[in-house]
Amino acid sequence: MPLKFFLKLYARLIGLTFLILLLCAALFLGVNSVREQFWQERFAEPLLSWIAATPYPEQQYHWLESFYDFRVTPADDLQLSDVIMERLSYGQVVAVQTSIGQQAMIQDDNGRILDLRFRDIYSDVAEATALIARLHLDDVSPEDREEAMVQLADTLSVELVPVQDQSALPDGDVLDRVSERGISLYHHPSRDRAHVLLRLDDGTLIDLAMPSPFNPWAWPVVLLLMLVAGSILALALYLALRDVDSNLRAVESVAIRIARGEMGARIDAGDSRLVSRLAVAFNSMAEHIQRLVGVQREMIHAVSHELRTPVARIRFGVQMIESASSPEALQKQLDGIDGDIQELDELIDEILTYARLEQGGPVFALQETSVSDIVRQVVDEQQMIRPEHSIEADIDDESERWSLSDVEPRYLHRAVQNLVGNAARYANRKVRVHCQFDEDNCRIDVEDDGPGIPEEDWEKVFTAFARLDDSRTRTSGGYGLGLSIVRRILYWHGGQAFVSRSDELGGARFSLVWPRKKPMEHSL
Repeated sequence: MPLKFFLKLYARLIGLTFLILLLCAALFLGVNSVREQFWQERFAEPLLSWIAATPYPEQQYHWLESFYDFRVTPADDLQLSDVIMERLSYGQVVAVQTSIGQQAMIQDDNGRILDLRFRDIYSDVAEATALIARLHLDDVSPEDREEAMVQLADTLSVELVPVQDQSALPDGDVLDRVSERGISLYHHPSRDRAHVLLRLDDGTLIDLAMPSPFNPWAWPVVLLLMLVAGSILALALYLALRDVDSNLRAVESVAIRIARGEMGARIDAGDSRLVSRLAVAFNSMAEHIQRLVGVQREMIHAVSHELRTPVARIRFGVQMIESASSPEALQKQLDGIDGDIQELDELIDEILTYARLEQGGPVFALQETSVSDIVRQVVDEQQMIRPEHSIEADIDDESERWSLSDVEPRYLHRAVQNLVGNAARYANRKVRVHCQFDEDNCRIDVEDDGPGIPEEDWEKVFTAFARLDDSRTRTSGGYGLGLSIVRRILYWHGGQAFVSRSDELGGARFSLVWPRKKPMEHSL
């Protein structure tokens, strides 16, 4: 995986994670601010409703003023918003956050506003509720206390249970505080809600259990956060997959077009595409297929033409055998037929070699071999075949020390042999093979003193079955495949083959250039 793509994907994941955390945090704070406001009002509602239902709460519960700044104020004397006043008129409890805590308000039947101020609404409401419960329980006889506890528990939304078992008593610090103040707020170790232990005037201990405190991580909140995070992830995944799907559809569309015969169809492989590497590989494959199809068509056309001439000569020779009047004439026709068969065999060998190289190349087993030895071998072989020409190898001592190269000896021998044989075919008398090697590259130049090749035809000569003289006779020789084979052999060696004009001999100069050493494989 490319490092740039990995870093880009990693940055997107980090950004997506930060976005999810930011949105979830904002949603968590926003939802809980509303939930906490609602909870505070619902939690304080039983206490304030009890106080508002009392005829003269400022007299009966006068001690609330010293503890919780209890006030009873006419509605007209307060400057409250219209929303708060409307809610109070409906009998609702309104909790307002102030600089010193929470202010809880309720309107009584006389239109007055009762409000208490709490530093911590949970513990303060628990203690105020316990003080009111103790006050009323002290006023009833022990016989009526159980019924009174039921009524108080139902009205104040708490649980009142007399403590009769010593094992249910809290620790000593709570009991010491109860003996001093008559009440003590404590938290049960196995429960999340607060408890208040009351001691009545006759010494009876009552345990008052408050409702559970506000829980910011309630399951609806957690479920909402999970839904939001899951929705964002689903949206991001959808957008990413939509882009991938769009690119894959583009690849599929081009593949369908190629299957229909549009061999020139290609994928636009931009840098921003997630499947750019696939697009590049696909385009390379399409180009290779297009070239193979073109080569196949050329070969079918050219082979049919190349085979027609020797087959026609063989048919003519067979007919002439029937009318041969002497053994010498018969032998002449047989020799001609044998030559034509040899020509067909050479043509088939050239076609098979070219097709094998074009269809992906042979499995080259590159090995360190002396290129200069291969050149000398080819020169000696060609000199023996064409004694009327002067074929020489020009290898200086400086190049000789770098002649060892990673090549496939058999195919390199074939490439040099094709060039030397082609040069000798068109040379007047002289062919020279010049070798130039250095630490990095190898170069072989095959020059002749023939008529040369026009510059506008330098690229055409490497096209399969292309022959500039348009001759089809055995005097010119060849089938137009030799130079195409040379170029493909050099391609699979990682090099190039090209043609120019010889400055010294005046004819054509064919050059082979390739790297001396194959690229080192990355170690695992």
